Amino acid sequence: MNIKSQAAGEIAIPFDHEKLDRLMDAAGLDILVATSKHNVQYLLGGYKFIFFAAMDAIGHSRYLPVLVYEKGRPENAAYIANRMEGAEHANRPFWTPTFQPATWNSVDAGNLAAEHIRKLAKPGARIGIEPPFLPSDTHAILEQLGNSTKLVDATATFERLRAVKTPEELSKLRAASELITDSMLATIEWANEGVTKTEIIERLRREETKRGLHFEYCLLTLGSSHNRAASPQAWKKGEVLSIDSGGNFHGYIGDLCRMGVLGEPDAELEDLLSEVNAVQQAAFAKIRAGALGGDLIAAGEQRLKQSHVAPYTDFFAHGMGVITHEAPFLMTNHPVTYEGVDAGNPLEAGMVLSVETTMLHPSRGFIKLEDTLAVTETGCEMFGERGRGWNRGGR
Repeated sequence: MNIKSQAAGEIAIPFDHEKLDRLMDAAGLDILVATSKHNVQYLLGGYKFIFFAAMDAIGHSRYLPVLVYEKGRPENAAYIANRMEGAEHANRPFWTPTFQPATWNSVDAGNLAAEHIRKLAKPGARIGIEPPFLPSDTHAILEQLGNSTKLVDATATFERLRAVKTPEELSKLRAASELITDSMLATIEWANEGVTKTEIIERLRREETKRGLHFEYCLLTLGSSHNRAASPQAWKKGEVLSIDSGGNFHGYIGDLCRMGVLGEPDAELEDLLSEVNAVQQAAFAKIRAGALGGDLIAAGEQRLKQSHVAPYTDFFAHGMGVITHEAPFLMTNHPVTYEGVDAGNPLEAGMVLSVETTMLHPSRGFIKLEDTLAVTETGCEMFGERGRGWNRGGR
């Protein structure tokens, strides 16, 4: 089935298609084929099909949403979807002029995408794909497009498109961060002596869910341990707690870490968290539109070198938004494997960063702050900034 959404002149495109056209031109791309759920979500203005929100597998194959976009010709865009998405379209029509809810597997999706691309592609056209998110059977179909077309890795083009957030996106990232902070502080206040890591993580999941977040994960430590996995380990008086969580708010990730203590923090704990915060603040001071991405990395690393906690402490920063590590890419293979290609590029207002300083103290445990900041023209705005000191448990 091929459904026409609306006349070309009436298209309301939910992203900066002129920016996308410029990026495609710079990369030498004629047509883009999005197959990752996060990029399809972005190109559809935040839509994600609920039936496959948690898992892609069905029957012998998988759900594969495909959005095809031709440079400079949004009127030729197509969304190839699962059959059940026809009901979604009936309630809230997709912007793509062509909508095909006809697939149950990746082969059908590939064949329909190829059929649409053949109508558009000129001889020698360069077709941008997402290799990490393109099943081998679908890739094989697109390789047979003919007409001297060439498949090209367009991962970087999608990343650049998402790098600068709109005011609406910033609002969602702010909400995600604030709600995660609220959830973590409520969980720390609830947790008391004897409660286990597994129970604390479950409590956080419930706190995030009741606030409208989709719970993604919780990495938790208690006491002197550096192990952040769920376990029967129980919280004891005087011990520290590190709670690091990601939650999804309407397609955008919040990712923060806060500290708790069961009792009152002693002088050593106050000093250790103060050192972590000093590294964070040194990096924050370098964040503004126009500053090089590497400047904040250098500032954080330099402040850490001066600290007595340097031998067992690490600092890094990364971009975030629809996924947890996205442009700007500021460090190479630290810790996630990618090139820090944006270290020498200026930051732009609307970019969003996660800044992290992590201490693996040999006797006091895992002490960390992770903060989310939006780049502004004059500096930065922190999202979810509360609770950056020692939060008391068992209240």
